[in-house]
Amino acid sequence: MSGLDLLETERLVLSGWHMDQVDDLVRLHGDERVARYLDADGKPWDRAKCEARVALWRDNFANHRMGKLRVRRKSDGVLVGRAGFGLHGARGEPEIGYAMYPEFHGNGYATEAATALRDWLFRETDWMYFLGFADVRNAPSLAVLARIGMVPTHVGLLDGQAAQFHIMHKGQLEA
Repeated sequence: MSGLDLLETERLVLSGWHMDQVDDLVRLHGDERVARYLDADGKPWDRAKCEARVALWRDNFANHRMGKLRVRRKSDGVLVGRAGFGLHGARGEPEIGYAMYPEFHGNGYATEAATALRDWLFRETDWMYFLGFADVRNAPSLAVLARIGMVPTHVGLLDGQAAQFHIMHKGQLEA
């Protein structure tokens, strides 16, 4: 791993974003197949929104050790998506999130990245839990949350869309 790489799995390397990489996020979140579950309007993100999000993720990581990260295949360096922790609500609780380019759906990359992030959070931070949520229509994302051991709590509105909320406590791994 290089100095910019933050986490490594069997097949993936997770690393931070730079502002000159915004085009990668525009390609990811600008895709209708990905964007349909990101916001209530389901519209692809424009460049300005992607720039703001990369800046936020960089700031979150610098100040809180939390942020969404670039996910690359270790074998060839190809960017397959993004995954990481955001800060949710007034308390800034960690919430796991991920999005993969459509051409990489079904390869287990989201689950692999989410598993590594789960383990990192409990090993490297003082957080005893984290949240996860996905649009109730997004079966693949909900399946990832279940595969990493998260427990569904309730369905509620999040940014105007119905989302299934989940929680994972550190003790669930130790049991």
